[in-house]
Amino acid sequence: MKFPLLGTASPKQSSSVISRLPTVFSAARSSRLGWLDALRGIAALVVVFDHSSYTFMADFRRELMPYFNTSRYGIMVFFLVSGYIIPSSLERQGCVRTFWIGRIFRVYPLWAAVVTVLLACNALGIAEIRDLGPQSAVTAAVAHVTMLQELLGTPGLLLVLWTLSYEMSFYLLVVALFSVRCHRRSAAVAVILAVLAAGSVAAGVVLPPSSLSGLIGTGPVIAIASIAMGVALCCASASSAVLRGFGGVLGGMLALVLVLFNGTVPLWEGLVILAVMFLGTAVYRAENGQCTWRYTTGTAVAVAVCAVGSAYRWGDGDHFTRRGWITAFLLAVLTFGVGHALRSRYAPRFLTGLGTISYSMYLVHPLLLTVIDSTAGRRRQDSLVLEMAFFAVLLPLCLLTYRYIEAPSQTWGRSLRHRRLAG
Repeated sequence: MKFPLLGTASPKQSSSVISRLPTVFSAARSSRLGWLDALRGIAALVVVFDHSSYTFMADFRRELMPYFNTSRYGIMVFFLVSGYIIPSSLERQGCVRTFWIGRIFRVYPLWAAVVTVLLACNALGIAEIRDLGPQSAVTAAVAHVTMLQELLGTPGLLLVLWTLSYEMSFYLLVVALFSVRCHRRSAAVAVILAVLAAGSVAAGVVLPPSSLSGLIGTGPVIAIASIAMGVALCCASASSAVLRGFGGVLGGMLALVLVLFNGTVPLWEGLVILAVMFLGTAVYRAENGQCTWRYTTGTAVAVAVCAVGSAYRWGDGDHFTRRGWITAFLLAVLTFGVGHALRSRYAPRFLTGLGTISYSMYLVHPLLLTVIDSTAGRRRQDSLVLEMAFFAVLLPLCLLTYRYIEAPSQTWGRSLRHRRLAG
């Protein structure tokens, strides 16, 4: 199979690619935040297994899911890591404009490359994209460019893109809190969101997916949200303090409204996802002396109790069982806690290396799977050999995307940020 944006590799080139793996893994290990890379590596492995098991180990997956939801485990670990690192990045730079430049160059280039290859494969008949319903190509494209598509009534072209919508919502909320100088109240925000999740369940609030889009139409929601997001980003990056405050608050309100009224996951889970990310931020604050460890521990307990209570009260649903969700959630929090406790110790090179290419793993693996499903089809019987072979193909491919797409785009982003700061 050939990927237009990546080119093809001769045996000699492929050998060179594989030979770079130790270098990437060694470089990741030396970072002071190597424990975060290790957690990303674990999360990436679990998420890729979750999705690839549909194709190669379907029977095993059916037996496992009622007891341990691998997908929810992986994404909760990712969200905790994002919650820890994203606000610190913004506050270290102290500038919303440079923060957004960094995020854009970090997230969009690989996203654009993968979506482009997916559309090309679909045109060639070797991959299928998700049904977007009656939406026009223009509205679907605009929704995807905002990266809020899953909160705008638009199914993502790739299934994994739904988590990026919540990630983008978190960015908007973090900028909002920073703009009004409430960014150090992360623990309180986490508890409020968790309590709202539990309260929505206790009150029996059950909204249909994409409720706002169903009420006023997907097109108007996309138009209003995209304009509001554009205004928010421009104002939040302005030199005027008043405009920065207005832009930050507008973006935060947009994110909160979409999560509350237009999500595709249950309302309580959308709120729990945000609470989990702010819990990660609270850990960062305690580590840097901005709040006490006792307060942060209390926050973790409150978030866990509300999340578990919400999942238990909600009961078994179409997407997952409550036992599987609760187990995955608690193990994700435990994994993050253990990782943080061991942060000053040696981080396994293999895991930190996987963490370095985890974003590539996250976006590339569903593309590879949809090509396999559309050509070879899914296995009728479980095959651990094929599962391992899939990883053996995926990892060198992700090293390529990291080497030629992710790393250069991050370098360009850093260069542009430095020029902005110098100017």
